[in-house]
Amino acid sequence: MISLTNAQVRDLKARGQRLKATLKVGKEGLSAGFLAALDQALNHHELLKVKFDDLKEQKHELAPQMAEQSGSRLVMLVGNVALLYRPRPQADAEQSPP
Repeated sequence: MISLTNAQVRDLKARGQRLKATLKVGKEGLSAGFLAALDQALNHHELLKVKFDDLKEQKHELAPQMAEQSGSRLVMLVGNVALLYRPRPQADAEQSPP
């Protein structure tokens, strides 16, 4: 699990307030296709929101599973929206412009 300080968590929550949901969990739940899309989105964005359109009753079980399977950190779960964070790999971070 990615360890973050309280200050980092507060900063991520503040940044997450301005984001729109990037992915939506549908009827199929955490399918292989969804997890692949989540991995790709985390590689590109680092911080993203995932909305539970379906399976809202299982969101408290699915959100931690989603974070664990994607290698990310569940920053917060509010309502039907989960905020996930996974730092970009160092090689990508060095190549991307500031």
